[in-house]
Amino acid sequence: MISIDLGSNSMRIIKFNCQNYEVIKDFSRVVKIADGLSSSGRIKIESAQRVIDTINDAKEIIDFDDKIYAVTTQALREASNSKEILEFIESESGVRFEIISGELEAKYTLLAVESRINIISPNTKSFVLIDIGGGSTEIIFKYQDRVVSKSFSVGIVTISQSYKNVDEVKENLPKLMSDMLEFTNDIYSKYGMVDKFIATAGTPTTIASLKCGLDYLSYDPLIVEGTTLNIIELDRYSKELSLLDKASLIKAVGSGRDEVIYTGVEIYKYLFEILRFEESVVVDFGLVEGLAIYHC
Repeated sequence: MISIDLGSNSMRIIKFNCQNYEVIKDFSRVVKIADGLSSSGRIKIESAQRVIDTINDAKEIIDFDDKIYAVTTQALREASNSKEILEFIESESGVRFEIISGELEAKYTLLAVESRINIISPNTKSFVLIDIGGGSTEIIFKYQDRVVSKSFSVGIVTISQSYKNVDEVKENLPKLMSDMLEFTNDIYSKYGMVDKFIATAGTPTTIASLKCGLDYLSYDPLIVEGTTLNIIELDRYSKELSLLDKASLIKAVGSGRDEVIYTGVEIYKYLFEILRFEESVVVDFGLVEGLAIYHC
């Protein structure tokens, strides 16, 4: 089957094997569908065109003659012109997207991570999973048979475009993420701490790949998955990236992600404080794999 996740910053398209839960082919690109959304409340037509171009380019690599499940998230949940944008994308690409809720987004992401957790971190009885997206961040607590999740409108694209620089972002994060702190404190008071802090999505996997000595083009999910990161390492790699010229930065993190990686790192760092952890484990599988697993 084909599974597609149109996020607020990037888009992933995979061909998935339901027999062994393996990704056969993977195509991803930064499309910045949320570009300008925070100021206008609308999706730009040129942003939609980038999505169409990405789908058409993916068709050169992935055989689309299969069942297709395509979802989109926060940016299209928020935009006032979502309906017309998705109709335009469908008319030009043949792919129909479903706007899913933050709760369903969390459910699919959790499915993906649960399919990998026993491999990368055996005997984990409980964990908190974070998914830092372009337009939102999901926090999911898993206590054996109990799952509690919530989606927050804090994303790397929307936050980056709301402030002049990363220093302003850092200054405003405590206020922007206060609901996350309140939510976490409430969960811990009811159910107690969890065993592990699991992180997925572009920012954690990008920093983990740097730790593994990889760059955007040499990225290997089998190497990256299971990598541990702490705040000191996040600061270190963020500083190293800040010393690179534009071309070297793009080589390291990918075109489009170079503009938002610092905001992503700051959000990630503050989540360590909110969740009361000193270390997190990075998982490559995310929403797009969870969507496929759900429909297998």
